[in-house]
Amino acid sequence: MIIAIDGPAASGKGTLAKRLAAHYGLRHLDTGLIYRAVAHELTSKGMALGDEAAAVSAAQGLDPTTLDDPALKSHQVGTAASVVSAIPAVRAALVEFQRQYANQPPGAVLDGRDIGTVICPNADVKIFVVADAKVRARRRALEARVRGEAADEAAILADILARDERDQNRTVAPLKPASDAYLLDNSHLDIEGGVRAAIDIVEAVRAGRREV
Repeated sequence: MIIAIDGPAASGKGTLAKRLAAHYGLRHLDTGLIYRAVAHELTSKGMALGDEAAAVSAAQGLDPTTLDDPALKSHQVGTAASVVSAIPAVRAALVEFQRQYANQPPGAVLDGRDIGTVICPNADVKIFVVADAKVRARRRALEARVRGEAADEAAILADILARDERDQNRTVAPLKPASDAYLLDNSHLDIEGGVRAAIDIVEAVRAGRREV
């Protein structure tokens, strides 16, 4: 079984994806970490995010073992990842990696921004997670503070809104729900409530029901 979970930054899709993977005994891939790894490779070596040749080289040489690096979780790397992910050649270099991961037994839960529309258009279940931008900024600020980082919630909100604009309007694989995706509004749900809602969607699909 392949479950595709898409949505904007800090909507909670990553947490839901991990919990769904554990619940159904599937593997999990946070596809955003792939782009974060490319961005981190560039910034750590002092290269410009707009250097297409360097970005493509980093994407082609991606080492999956580096995806556990805590540095990839920083807000700065996330913002940089949004820039490199808009480069068509970078996206092309990483598409096959994601598809191979998804199709290995017993299946997987992938979360990102174009899983249901581009990476796994034939996924068994597609969920598009949304949340109010202010709620998302608050969550990101809390995450940063837990890591011991300073967090300006207003600045994070501005970055999130700018990132949404880039992701929704990029030429290649813009952020949008697949036509057959289920919408899950995670603005006012706690973690357990969001997980229950996601499981309900998966079970509805497995039972052949469109309504949850």
